[in-house]
Amino acid sequence: MAKAEIRNHVRRLRFEYGEMTQQGLAEQARCTRQTIIALEQGKYVPSLALAFRIARAFGRTVEEVFEPLDEGEGPAPPQADDPRRG
Repeated sequence: MAKAEIRNHVRRLRFEYGEMTQQGLAEQARCTRQTIIALEQGKYVPSLALAFRIARAFGRTVEEVFEPLDEGEGPAPPQADDPRRG
């Protein structure tokens, strides 16, 4: 089975939510800060349970935080406030 490809809006939502830290989100979602880092970098697809906990931390639905990529669609380009943007 192919690995699921999912775009997430975790980084953007953290900043919209009063500049929540990665550690703060990790504590609310009951995971590690390293998991949040990997999510934000698109290197990790969360379990369904973790996706729900992250969405609840932002007061959003899972669909507002995570969305599937269509086949052949690449990862989201860096946002304007993303330090990875050149």
